Amino acid sequence: MPHPAPDVSTAESKSNTWRKTAAWAGWVLAWFWALFGIGGGLGLMITRGPLPLTNGWFILFSGLAACPLIATLWQKLFHRRLSGSVRLIASLLFVVAGRIALLIGNRVPWLSR
Repeated sequence: MPHPAPDVSTAESKSNTWRKTAAWAGWVLAWFWALFGIGGGLGLMITRGPLPLTNGWFILFSGLAACPLIATLWQKLFHRRLSGSVRLIASLLFVVAGRIALLIGNRVPWLSR
């Protein structure tokens, strides 16, 4: 007796639901990080001053890299889409660069006062 074929539409439906949920969660997290990074970076620069460069600049640019609005403006201006992965990697690289700048800041004159 032949086995019934699996219901493909149910599997596709579950996959689409998962993708929509993941896309929505990524969008929410991107906005959260953008607001947190931009606000925190500006806050540090207002309270501690714009110099040295470790006072908020790296977190500010990390927030800008993650911001969905920046990605939309980029797409409208340059007709190229910035994927979420590219924005995430750029945002993480700014955070790593900031941490490295804090470690070597005392040895490099333009990173410290």
